Amino acid sequence: MTVLTPELLARIRSRAADYDRENAFFAEDLEALRAAGYLAPRSLLETARDQRLLAAHAPATALGINMHLVWAGVARVLHERGDASLDWVLRDAEAGELFAFGNSEPGNDLALWDSLTTVDTVDGGYAFTGTKIFTSLAPAWTRLGVFGKQLDGPDGPRLVHGFLTRDDAGVTTLDDWDTLGMRATQSRTTKLDHAVVPEERISRFLPVGPNADPFVFAIFANFLLLIGSVYAGIADRALELGVEAVTRRTSVKTGTSYDRDPDFRWRIAEAALALDALAPDLDALARDVDELVDHGALWFRKLTGAKHRATETARVVVDQAMRSAGGGGYRSASELARLQRDVLAGIYHPSDTESVHATVAASLLGPL
Repeated sequence: MTVLTPELLARIRSRAADYDRENAFFAEDLEALRAAGYLAPRSLLETARDQRLLAAHAPATALGINMHLVWAGVARVLHERGDASLDWVLRDAEAGELFAFGNSEPGNDLALWDSLTTVDTVDGGYAFTGTKIFTSLAPAWTRLGVFGKQLDGPDGPRLVHGFLTRDDAGVTTLDDWDTLGMRATQSRTTKLDHAVVPEERISRFLPVGPNADPFVFAIFANFLLLIGSVYAGIADRALELGVEAVTRRTSVKTGTSYDRDPDFRWRIAEAALALDALAPDLDALARDVDELVDHGALWFRKLTGAKHRATETARVVVDQAMRSAGGGGYRSASELARLQRDVLAGIYHPSDTESVHATVAASLLGPL
């Protein structure tokens, strides 16, 4: 059962516009969600459905908290497959620690397959030096998942994954988040300068390049399906607002409300038809992850495809709602205008459109 009560969601929605206007972190939402038990690990299906609901009320809050939920989900997926290496993440999440992602790097289009961050061996651990961007939850995280490349590994270059804590030396958070949308996430740049992850907080050593390690699968499964759920939630709210708009607006030409106009009825129906396809897609894949279904090599095609369909569909639905709302939707104070700005962020999350198509083409035609 969800902890997202109507009262909690109403309070969260009431703060969203102010956070966006003031470019402020969703601190009150975070504390309310923490107090309600929302940060605790649970099944991917439950989490995805809750994130879709939360995003319909406050997209940036949902996107920001997504990063914590992804790491909790990664640890849970590994545990359920007999890998206890991140059980401590589950314990920390239950205890109230807040996890964030420090993986994205400026100019790195290889995502998890390579890193521009350097890793050096030091006494008792590994030192990370580099720049991480889009670090959501920047003002509040207590555990930061990072990765980098160690050139002098035992068998050559390798990727090193681990977790920093808020009080580790060599970690600097810049105050540089001023974006078009998703402003409350405060996904600021993080500078790592010889920041040491002790050996006990190293989560994986992996070869450079694509691989199907369970750790990588767990990241892809949780990140892509939860990201998709956030954007599906944006589309849910946009459709609601579109329906409200055509019901409220009246045509001077005909004297009737626009919900009687065949063109606007078609527009709303077109948006709903596109949106209706997302729940079966996202829910089925999340359930398959929870139930340990083995899709083999098709997993990456299915997961990247689900994220792509969700973010692209959400953009279409918001656009149709904007067209239905008329000029009032274009005002900066309009909720639809904020959704229009927020939904655009979907094109920047991995996996991007180009890599999705490359993944699908490779599954059908073989690698280049």
